[in-house]
Amino acid sequence: MSTPDLGGVVVATALPYREDASAPAGLAVDYDAYAAHCRWLVDNGCRGVGPNGSLGEYSSLTDEERRRVARTAIETVGEDGIVVVGVHGPGSHQAKYWAEVAAEDGADGLLCLPPTMYRANRGEVLAHFEAVASVGLPVMVYNNPIDTKVDLTPALLAEIAQIDNVVAVKEFSGDVRRVLEIREQAPGLDVISGADDVVLESLLMGATGWFAGFPNVFPAESVRLFDLARSGKLDEARALYEPLVAAFRWDSRTEFVQAIKLGMDLVGRYGGPCRPPRGPLTGEHREQVTADMRRALASLGVA
Repeated sequence: MSTPDLGGVVVATALPYREDASAPAGLAVDYDAYAAHCRWLVDNGCRGVGPNGSLGEYSSLTDEERRRVARTAIETVGEDGIVVVGVHGPGSHQAKYWAEVAAEDGADGLLCLPPTMYRANRGEVLAHFEAVASVGLPVMVYNNPIDTKVDLTPALLAEIAQIDNVVAVKEFSGDVRRVLEIREQAPGLDVISGADDVVLESLLMGATGWFAGFPNVFPAESVRLFDLARSGKLDEARALYEPLVAAFRWDSRTEFVQAIKLGMDLVGRYGGPCRPPRGPLTGEHREQVTADMRRALASLGVA
């Protein structure tokens, strides 16, 4: 039996809201707009979508909304791509619950952080992923030491990789040296680039996928960048990447959700507002995102 593959360009989907006074913070999830967005991403060449990640504001959703978002993605993508559902939770029992729900609803794989809101130790991290992986779907563990304060080092990943059904790591430390270190210490684990602003470097070092933010804005161009990098066409990849990377850097900043949603608005897609705790961009940030986006769009020949 071959190892399940969660590579390629899988987009961590942004979530659209519509105004509704009866909904949390006056914003209701617009499921029809979300379905259309998932369809657009797959139709533009992305391998799949990742609902209920940080970019999808999963922690601001009710339980009912969270499940319906994932179901919407699964039903929309169907057989045309893969859906890797975020199952992050404060403890293993919550994360396992969301894994079970995702399996029931037809997900192709799971994306899972270590315990959120708690700085887990080695044994607790292993137990957390063992619980999630026991559900039976392919698991991509998510290393985001910036937000979780838990670093899935290459040595720890070598242990995590021994857990049945753990097949990949979304690497978001920002340290491209990790790609080769992980491949050396956990050779059976696929390394997936998790930060847009080091994606080319990561792919050139052997990453097999990109769990991505800004492809919400530039899906076809992002797939082209991925294909160029994976085929070793460095000059063409660099020419495409360099004008985009200033915008891509927002993927690694605190305001990444707001920045990507503004980017969507600027290319004629609907990004819209965020739910609390995320507020609107400051004027300074809005101006900088707009300037970075204009440079990216000019390089792509878009007015």
